[in-house]
Amino acid sequence: MKKIKIYFLTLMVAAGLYSCEAFLEENPGTLTTQADLSSPEAARAFVTSIYANLNVIVTGSGGWGGNTLSLLEFMSGKADGVPQTEAFRFNQLTYDSQSFYIDTYWNGLYQGILRCNVALEQLPQFSVLSEQELTDYLAEVRTMRAFYYFYLVRMYGDVPLISEPVRELSDVNRPRVPVKTIYDEIIIPDLLAAENSDLAWRRTNGEVSMGFIKSLLADVYLTYAGHPVMAGSQAYAASAQRSMELLDQVGTVYNLFPEYTDMINPDNKNSGEFIFQVQFDKINRTNPLTPVCLPTFAGISVYSNEFGGLVPRQEFVESFEDGDKRVQEKQYFITEYNGETLGGHYIYKWFDQTAVDEDARSELNFSVYRLPDVMLMYAEASNRAEGSPNGMAIEMVNEIRERADLDPIGSMGMENFEEEVWNQRYFELCFEGKIWFDMLRTRKVRNDLTGEYDNFVGHTNVFNSTFAEKNLLFPIPLREMDVNSELEQNPGF
Repeated sequence: MKKIKIYFLTLMVAAGLYSCEAFLEENPGTLTTQADLSSPEAARAFVTSIYANLNVIVTGSGGWGGNTLSLLEFMSGKADGVPQTEAFRFNQLTYDSQSFYIDTYWNGLYQGILRCNVALEQLPQFSVLSEQELTDYLAEVRTMRAFYYFYLVRMYGDVPLISEPVRELSDVNRPRVPVKTIYDEIIIPDLLAAENSDLAWRRTNGEVSMGFIKSLLADVYLTYAGHPVMAGSQAYAASAQRSMELLDQVGTVYNLFPEYTDMINPDNKNSGEFIFQVQFDKINRTNPLTPVCLPTFAGISVYSNEFGGLVPRQEFVESFEDGDKRVQEKQYFITEYNGETLGGHYIYKWFDQTAVDEDARSELNFSVYRLPDVMLMYAEASNRAEGSPNGMAIEMVNEIRERADLDPIGSMGMENFEEEVWNQRYFELCFEGKIWFDMLRTRKVRNDLTGEYDNFVGHTNVFNSTFAEKNLLFPIPLREMDVNSELEQNPGF
């Protein structure tokens, strides 16, 4: 009993990360539990704790109408927002180590990692668990730890590697470790171990499934193959393999929705093409993106705040291919509602009609991975691994084009096909936190005015701001630099 209390203390101190003193002052009653090592409920509680920080990728942050997702969309140059969100600082590339969102991600991701570390150390001590139960629980934990680290290395580059529970404040004051080391020692090994579990391909409660493991590993290898690690053809092949393993489940476990609007039907959560989602509901935690994406004080909803915090740029909307269904009214965008003209395009992907019209409590989930993402990862990775697109790769792209009412593509060379895949990722997955990371791993940016792909460094966005080398990474948050003398700031900040 005493031992497990100590580890819950460790876990909660970890949750404070570099603000431990304030946490202990404000939350003195949360540091102990009556759980014991013979309780299956206590074991499950350790696993459940690892999901507590998943919503860091889509949480209210910064000023009025701000959301962590918005950071990635503002940086891509495809979205804008009201001034209170500081969208202008990211659009104009004038952000720094004290800007909104940057420390929210860092702290939330490390809190998630530290919860995972505690669970990994404690779960093997529960004799009440069968061997398979333990294997599956550890798979969940390792997958989430890999997920949190995957975000960190893509956003900040080299980061401190913490793989054990934190018992002293000094345990978190560590130097940064190279990106490749994080991949080689944590992210990839954790996911390879998780593959050996018996987790179901789909789980409808928002917990780690085999589908999520394969999707995440496909994404990890695709990113590992590109910048900054540049692991090359073997990593592309490994990515394609994991994508194909998931695509083999199409028709039995996963299916494309017939209509885009099926994605905003709450009855379809955790089903169809949804592989892994951040969970929201009307009672405990509502989706913040629904009011964030409504036009500012347009009076079209029952929400007291219609933020206009994340708004697509018109240049991006107009860059869709002629006839693309996704850009038509009430598909991915909305321009009028109940007879009211909104004065521009607004994101429709989290438009929960019941919440908008009746109760201001959106229950739509946020998708981390859905089937089109994996289809396009397979197309891109297999094309690179084999030197040209195979029949399956072309079929994957054409299925996505068909749903968008676009003509199919035929055979083409590796580079032209790759750009077509990138196009479909831009349009299919827009405003889902994907475009910015694609820009980083490819070092390419689709110019919305020309339709051509520019090099990342030197690309001038629609706000007349030009990407420099420094913009490939976010700055380390200033308050982390202040308390950890082992950290060095990213160049240019």
